[in-house]
Amino acid sequence: MSKAFTKETDTEDDDGHDAADTLPAGFKNYITPEGLERLHAELRHLQRVERPKVVETVAWAAGNGDRSENGDYIYGKKRLREIDRRMRFLAKRIEIAEVVDPALQKNRERVYFGATVTYATAAGDERTVRIVGVDEARLEEGEVSWISPIARALLKAEEGDTVELRTPAGPETIEVVKISYSGR
Repeated sequence: MSKAFTKETDTEDDDGHDAADTLPAGFKNYITPEGLERLHAELRHLQRVERPKVVETVAWAAGNGDRSENGDYIYGKKRLREIDRRMRFLAKRIEIAEVVDPALQKNRERVYFGATVTYATAAGDERTVRIVGVDEARLEEGEVSWISPIARALLKAEEGDTVELRTPAGPETIEVVKISYSGR
């Protein structure tokens, strides 16, 4: 049967993940004000820039006739589904987000959400991470999710405390060197 007579659905390439899949059951979707702004900015970019460009390309390609062998049309429709899926995901995440401003943290002696923590490994290496929300974690920026193993090990620790980090290679002892809430 020709592709022209088959139904395309939004779930054709769906990965099956729902917005709540990345959070453990019963946990809130904490996020910093900067992280929430990044989600809003990505959603605005998709709505105002990406989607209109792709819609224009699909409309142009559709006007060229036979859609079954038209690569621009087929790819454009697929890209539209991807954009729409991402927009729905972002809208859900923004809706359930609970903003926590690290600058308002009263107890700055302990590690809580939004803290920037420098810790030392048993080998003497020092690393710095910032504990942020699930939707804003960027390892290349040193930002880790508050539900990650490193964050869970560090939460509620004070400077000078040693905590146990569970790694695939086995438990590792790390020492909290410095805690700050300056943000980025």
